[in-house]
Amino acid sequence: MQLDPIATWHKLLKQRDVQGLDALLADDAVFYSPVVHKPQVGKAITTMYLAAAFHVFGNESFRYVRELKADRDAILEFELELDGISINGVDMIKWNDDGQVTEFKVMLRPLKAVNLIHEKMAAMLQAAR
Repeated sequence: MQLDPIATWHKLLKQRDVQGLDALLADDAVFYSPVVHKPQVGKAITTMYLAAAFHVFGNESFRYVRELKADRDAILEFELELDGISINGVDMIKWNDDGQVTEFKVMLRPLKAVNLIHEKMAAMLQAAR
């Protein structure tokens, strides 16, 4: 049976299931933030960023509007409104043969959105430490 990491991702996001990230992420997962220059390497730091994103992005307006999927990677375009700002972005996700996510890259627009997300994610990550 072929694992579907994107279906799992959708389920975890909907349920805000941070614990489920442990099985979804590979030990050597890398997270690419839209506001942090250096890639964040490892399951623990990737989990921390994604858990914070569950809280920051996870409001009732968040929705995926397009999904492009290949054998080992996918691009999921999303939209949401946060503090009166319309945000558009993409999650670029790669996974290994075991269906575990090895790379998670987030890109955002417009600049107002990037600045807002930077502020809110920084606060969440600071609280998590």
